[in-house]
Amino acid sequence: MDIREIFALNLKAHRKAKALSQEELAHLAGIDRTYVSLLERRIYSASIDVVQQLATALEIEPDELLRRPQKPRK
Repeated sequence: MDIREIFALNLKAHRKAKALSQEELAHLAGIDRTYVSLLERRIYSASIDVVQQLATALEIEPDELLRRPQKPRK
């Protein structure tokens, strides 16, 4: 799993956990809704500044958007 995929999955999961639409998140982060969609679909990569803006909007630390998901224990 590459960093773009990790970021996309984490972004979507955190957005849904906060019950935010892409449009609501985009508004809170000060970016365009279509950009959020493109990030979640792994079409674009986020700059470090955008990672910070999204994390702030989601009320999480930026590293949570870049953290590789833990493998389930067997």
